[in-house]
This record gives sequence, structure tokens and C-alpha cells, in this order.
Amino acid sequence: MRPFFTLGSALGLGLLLSACGGGTTAGGTPAGVTAPAPVQAPLRGSLVGSAAAVAVTAGGASVTTLTPSVLAGFLESAQKGTTLVAGEPQCAVSVYRVRYNTVGGAGEATDASAAIFVPSGSAASCTNSRPVLLYAHGTSLQKSYDMADIAGNTEARLAAAVFAAQGFIVVAPNYAGYAGSSLGYHAYLDRVAQAADMLDGLRAARASFAAIGAKDSGKLMVAGYSQGGYVALAAQRAMQEAGSEFPLTAAAGLSGPYALARFGDELFGGAPRNGATVIVPMIVNAGQHASAALYRTPADVYEAQYAATIADLVPGTLGSGELVSQGKLPATALFAFDSLPQAAGYTDYFGANNLIRSDYRAAYLADMAAHPCDQDATSPLACAPAQPLRKWLVRNDLRSYQPAAPTLLCAGHDDPVVPYFNTRAAATYFRARGANVTELDIDDTPGLSDPYRTAKAGFVTARTVLRAASGDAAVATNYHAGLVAPFCMAAARDYFQKVLSR
Repeated sequence: MRPFFTLGSALGLGLLLSACGGGTTAGGTPAGVTAPAPVQAPLRGSLVGSAAAVAVTAGGASVTTLTPSVLAGFLESAQKGTTLVAGEPQCAVSVYRVRYNTVGGAGEATDASAAIFVPSGSAASCTNSRPVLLYAHGTSLQKSYDMADIAGNTEARLAAAVFAAQGFIVVAPNYAGYAGSSLGYHAYLDRVAQAADMLDGLRAARASFAAIGAKDSGKLMVAGYSQGGYVALAAQRAMQEAGSEFPLTAAAGLSGPYALARFGDELFGGAPRNGATVIVPMIVNAGQHASAALYRTPADVYEAQYAATIADLVPGTLGSGELVSQGKLPATALFAFDSLPQAAGYTDYFGANNLIRSDYRAAYLADMAAHPCDQDATSPLACAPAQPLRKWLVRNDLRSYQPAAPTLLCAGHDDPVVPYFNTRAAATYFRARGANVTELDIDDTPGLSDPYRTAKAGFVTARTVLRAASGDAAVATNYHAGLVAPFCMAAARDYFQKVLSR
């Protein structure tokens, strides 16, 4: 999914076995030498160190707790109009960072970090025990992406404004591979690994709550935007499978690619989406690290000019412009100019210096024809593909469980990055299994009694102002991350408050 707010933007816990020095017999241990006991990997979700307060410069001073008035000024100075969307802060917010043990896509032990936003104050919504929101962030190309950096991270700032400043304790994992994690790659849209990371981040945060003054009410929500929308629902599924450790009150998936198999089939079928030249390598790289055997060498998938450097390329230290200018990725040319089929309106994704080999695309398309998915909206994954990437996408498609907690799915129907069919297809599938799911198209004219009238009207106003100032192209460019995101986040907050009030 497009870098969030960058506008212009079975896996098991294995054993780490000790090695002996010197020569060995065929059995592995020299005669007369006692073999060392295996070393257990660190306990998943355990803390590495302790929670650390994060100072924020606001109002000319460095503080670790932003009072409502200081927070309001900080938010508006960073991005004018934030409080109009999020509401005036009701609570003071303190920011902390924790580091914890988790696993990567191959089940290997690694570490990650998370931000914790703690509300406080005298207002009714800020005192006593508070609900916890586990928040999953959107795609970033930068390994330095850190949800504890509310001064430099727009998504983090918005999460603090929409949720923490209104009384939610927010736990926002950065994911393994980001923010100082020792993992050399990111398990992008790997359902199992990303959910494990989220749950481990929550475990570590809970272990820190007493020390940082966070009083957990026992009410747990999970939400996320774009990639994070997918990750939030993957975490919901994992929580249900985990049993009583994570009693979930409600969930919200916002603009996520839940129907991953269809997402891939439409992309390879001739309708790629914005950011495809980054999204495809990130998906493939994650699958390769998870032993899905998507290729023997990168040259099986990618054209020669990219194959040598593409493994683990993103996330990294380069932005999208630098990746293109240095010839590491094409800007938009996913497929060759003569590669067919090409859907009308998608010619920008076909051209010279393309990323994906035409014979690889042809093999993918042949498997689509032989093993079509999405033939039945209530059983979309009854297709048994043979092509490795399609198998990986079906394995990670989220139309494979029934949400037990009330769930909101919010998106905009004109999204050029994550197509709205993801939201519609997931909602249809979940409802067919009796789930309590609310589907919200934020880009819809609100009725007088519409419970999401405020969020929808705000979106319409923001889109109209942007269009008048900069034209339709600016609306398309900013639609996913700049327009839909803040209003779906506000709608999710309202949804959670409604569920909590019952």
C-alpha cells in the first residue's frame, strides 16, 4: 500500500542451538564431551529493557506529557485542521517507546518496538481505567519509521489525536524490520508473522502499563490503516485463535487489502494500482523469507537490471524518488509495454524498463485461467492455485475466518491504491458467516440520520476544497493517504465509542 501520508509518499518459535568448538563425530558431539543444553529463544512478547518516555518539543519546550491545550497547538502547527477532524483534545497524552522480542517471517527470533500513547487528565474520558487500542500502521519505505515519533510521523500524530487524546491507551507496534529492529527485512502482508508481531507488541505494552501509569479497563480494540487495516484483521484472527488471552471488544479495518488473492489477480490481470512497483517486491520478498519458494533466484521474477539488488530493498533508507532515480525500481512500469492483457486506463503501468518479466507474468496468468479464484463471493478461495505467488496470496487472503467481535470496515470507493473491492468482498464474506460487520464507504453522501454523517461530510468538504485548489489530479494523488485516512480513523473512533457505550 502506498507509504502512509507520504504525499508527493507453521511459524513457530525455534531453538537457537549452541555450537561446540573443535571437530565432531558424525553424531555432532565428540566422544566424552557433554553436549551443551539448547538455548531457548527469548520469550515472545517479553520486554527488552523497560519503557522509555519520549520527549516532544511543543510550545517552545521539551515535554513528555502534552496537556490538551499544548497538544492542540502542537497538532495544528504540524498539520492545520487536525483538530477539526480528530476533535479538540480532551486528555493529556504521554508518549513511550518499548522494545520487545518477537519473530520474523521464518519464525526466527528477532526484536521490534512499539509506541504507547497514555491519556491522562481530569475529564471523564481521561480518568480511571481506559480502553486499549492496538493500532497497526500503513506502509512505509523507510526502515526508520517510528510511531513514537509524533513530531515527525503524521500517522502517529493522527493516532494520538484521534484516539489517545480522546481517552484510548494506544499501543502502536512499528513491526519487525522497522525503527531499529535487528530483522533485515519486513514480513509485509504475511498474515501469520504480522499478527504475531502485533500480539507480541501488546504483550510487551501490557507488561509496561503499571510502570507508565496506564490503567487498562480490559476493553480491547484493534484497528489500522492501509497495510495496517490488513494487519489489524490478521491480528483479530490471531486473537480469536489464541483464546482467552486477548478478549477483543471490537475491530476496525481501514482501507486494507484483505482480499489479497483478488488484489494480486487484478494486478497481474492488467489493472495494477498506484505503488505497484514497490508493493509487489515487498510481497514477494516477504513470501521468500517465509520459505514459500516464490523463486529460485530473483531473476526468475524480475528483469535483469533490477534482479541483483531487489531482495530486501524495501523498506530501507531510500525514498521512492531515490529508488527510481538510482535505477533500483521503475516509477510505474510494472510490466513490459507489449505485455497483455492491459485494462483500459492502466497504460502507465506498462512500458520500457519494466520490473516484472513477461514470462513470469504469463505463468501467473496461465494459473489464473486454470485455477480461477473468486468464483463465489461466499467461498472465494476455493481455487487451489499452483503458481507459487498465487498460492502465497491465497494463503494470506483474510477471507478465511469469521470475526467474532463487532467489526467496522471503512474505505473510499475511488481509492486508486487499495481498491474498494477489498472492503466490499471482505464484508460480503464475513456477513455470509454471520459476523457483525459494518461496511462504511466514507466517500458517500450522508443522509440526515447517517451515524457517520460527520465523518462523511468532513471527507466531502476536504475533497471539495482540495479539488478547487489543485484539481482532480491532486484529489487522486491524495485520496488514499491524505483524504480517506483521517476520516476513516475518526469514524473508527466513533464506532468504538458506540460499542463501548452498550
